[in-house]
Amino acid sequence: MSESSSTPWPTSGSRLNEEENTSDLTEGLDLAFEGAEDILRAWRRGMRPDPDLTVSEWADTHRKLSSRASAEPGQYRTARTPYLRAITDALSPGHPAQRISFMKAAQVGATEAGNNWIGFVIHHAPGPMLAVLPTVEMAKRTSRGRIDPLIEDSPALKERVQPARSRDAGNSMLSKEFPGGILVLTGASSATGLRSMPARYVFLDEVDAYPASADEEGDPVSLAEARTTTFAHRRKVFMVSTPTIRGLSRIEREFEASDQRRYFVPCPHCGHMQWLQFERLRWAKGQPETAAYACEGCEQPIAEHHKTQMLELGEWRATATSADPNAIGFHLSALYSPIGWKSWEQIARDWLAAQGSDEMLRAARNTLLGETWVESGEAPEWQRLADRREVFEAQIPMQGLFLTAGADVQKDRIEVDVWAWGRGLESWLIDHIVIPGGPGDPACWQALTALLGQTWVHENGAVMPLAKLAIDTGYETAAVYAWARAQGIAQVAAVKGLEGFNRATPVSGPTFVDATVNGRKLKRGARLWTVATATFKAETYRYLRLEWPSDEDRARGVPNPAGMIHLPDWADSEWLKQLVAEQLVTIRDRRGYARQEWQKMRERNEALDTRVYARAAAWILGADRFDERMWRQLEKQAGVETKVSDQTDAPETSNEPQAGRIETPRRRGWKISTPKYME
Repeated sequence: MSESSSTPWPTSGSRLNEEENTSDLTEGLDLAFEGAEDILRAWRRGMRPDPDLTVSEWADTHRKLSSRASAEPGQYRTARTPYLRAITDALSPGHPAQRISFMKAAQVGATEAGNNWIGFVIHHAPGPMLAVLPTVEMAKRTSRGRIDPLIEDSPALKERVQPARSRDAGNSMLSKEFPGGILVLTGASSATGLRSMPARYVFLDEVDAYPASADEEGDPVSLAEARTTTFAHRRKVFMVSTPTIRGLSRIEREFEASDQRRYFVPCPHCGHMQWLQFERLRWAKGQPETAAYACEGCEQPIAEHHKTQMLELGEWRATATSADPNAIGFHLSALYSPIGWKSWEQIARDWLAAQGSDEMLRAARNTLLGETWVESGEAPEWQRLADRREVFEAQIPMQGLFLTAGADVQKDRIEVDVWAWGRGLESWLIDHIVIPGGPGDPACWQALTALLGQTWVHENGAVMPLAKLAIDTGYETAAVYAWARAQGIAQVAAVKGLEGFNRATPVSGPTFVDATVNGRKLKRGARLWTVATATFKAETYRYLRLEWPSDEDRARGVPNPAGMIHLPDWADSEWLKQLVAEQLVTIRDRRGYARQEWQKMRERNEALDTRVYARAAAWILGADRFDERMWRQLEKQAGVETKVSDQTDAPETSNEPQAGRIETPRRRGWKISTPKYME
């Protein structure tokens, strides 16, 4: 690259004075060889200090947004998202902060702020830089979808980074070399990528999606930060993420250890400075289009069209004292999203749409509010459950529409609980069966097989068999596989519990596993479902804590809350104690990193385990995804009259995507298939 196209560093004197000062340092050296001037030129460039330019100033001057990676292509304007100015400027070399954390809602521009930093480093403050995504595959997608457009559409960067398709071995999808530095992208699951080089700059994107350990070598964040040790006070570490679960969230831990900066904006009516909180976003019941923000100073409603001016006049204020003087933290919710992005009306709609579903509420809290979800693992008192037991009019109460069972295999017995399920996953315990003998007794398996053909009587007189039985494979695995294989997949699911909260899906599979039948090993002989037991245990305890509607509400026809659990009068104290036998606790390792796990508070917990397996069986059947047509079909089969709910108080529906809900078009020709048990 020619000297004329080199980085335009600001200097304190003229080029002549600079060369005169250089001549003093090179006096006595023999420079009469070819290339001496090139060496001196490179040396002068390396000795110059970092430019007195902020990242936001660079972005406003040089950054171009691509239509491939942005909904608003063209020249980047920090004024569009004023709250990002202070965050990106903290990444500038002149700012004293070394560790910057940003806990935020989805789609507020955080990733683009990180990309601005990458561009600034390439252009004005070159050095080794490490960008870490949750997985290597995500790093590749980011390189193609964001970094390549960043370089190609910004002329100041394009002349410094050779295209990946060139023969330059140092420039590939996961490695971008430029004069004076290199950008390496890697995944948090790759320990090799995290310890591949020293780094002055580290960009950690979506840290809450990182695995607990990188190839069993330790916490990925700690491994990445260790790369900056030799750069001392010149290092910069930028951590960005939408938070996940309280106690497990990395970004929440970093934010709480920082000075906890909030973006304060003025009220257009009284001028009171405040940071926006979801509790003060208010709308008329069932009318999210009326959403307005209530000022905490004058209580006047603030219409959303004032937001642009409010953001322009806003400022970040620290609300705590940082444990590390070099660490600062920022928090931002979707309430600050600029006009044209996420509106207050849409936030209200998404929040209303999430009601009644814990998974959707968790997604809304994370992505809309930028806050962690609290997994409450506090077990209800068994005496309280005993007081709420009911007398069922029949084996299966009126609203029960299908049956599933969970089987727990013990050394000397198999315990089975049968649950009825209705709309909203309301459930009723209808039978508890103990089959003596254990997995070594053929009679025990014969009795379990006979249970698959047993029927129970609905309050309307209908007769129902088990739709699905889920059996645990944790004990005497080979015997369970053999029995499950013999019964077929229509009515039996072999399951294996996994620790931890699986945010992708609580049940996955099935996968093929080897099974031993009559002493002969069969490759891929059985099908196995994996179950995130922690998720269903937390759900069960939330449902057990739900309150009954009052007598007045019942008189007005208010239905039971979704997920309500009904226990029969014959459930004894031992069974109830087993149902609440575990507690969710937070455990910290030697480095201070937390994880949540379920621990037994008493020895026996079969009732909780069988409930989890029966719930997994309902998930495998598709109960979490049944549409209105399927529910009506089940009600017709059971002889239950479909109640038409009062829509006056119901939230308005929206055709737009909603929080926590995947919008996937159905394939042509798709139709509801009738399960065998419904024929």
